[in-house]
Amino acid sequence: MLYYSDVLYIVKNKKMLELNFSPFPELKNKRVLLRRMKDTDAPEFLSMRSNESVMQHIGREKMKTLTEAEEFIRKINSSVDNNEAIMWTIALQDKPDTMIGTICYWNIVKDHYRAEVGYMLLPDHWNKGIMKEALMTVIDFGFNEMKLHSIEGQINPENVVSGVVLEKCGFTREAYFKENFYFQGKFFDSAVYSLLNK
Repeated sequence: MLYYSDVLYIVKNKKMLELNFSPFPELKNKRVLLRRMKDTDAPEFLSMRSNESVMQHIGREKMKTLTEAEEFIRKINSSVDNNEAIMWTIALQDKPDTMIGTICYWNIVKDHYRAEVGYMLLPDHWNKGIMKEALMTVIDFGFNEMKLHSIEGQINPENVVSGVVLEKCGFTREAYFKENFYFQGKFFDSAVYSLLNK
């Protein structure tokens, strides 16, 4: 029999992931700069989130206005300030003020030291290895600084390129869910990739 005092002891002594994104962790690799999102990123963010090719497999409504983009950036930065999630602007080091994409950790499950990674990139920068470089940088931060045990990537299986990027970064496809995602009157499949901190 489990007593109330036993439950209190378990809850009190259970360790969970502790996050602190202050000061904001700016990250660099060979070519990329991962920095905090700024209000001035709104035009590029709108361009990305309204682009048919970028949004084809995302399963979200395309953005329509600059105001939507500005509100989203404020919402994201609030989540960062509250240590709930983190999103970086992807920029090239020689053009640090120009957003070319985003990459984030969200759906963070502190009890299980697990987070989901999400990313997108403007089409002009596809097929140049930029997303792989950004993802490897974020994986390193997730395992060594955030102390994650596992990272998840969940994609539409038709997004073959995204699956290839995940696999090149060491992820393994662990699950395939049939018609588990509903968007615009249709059900879609999902593929789940995972990477463990070894």
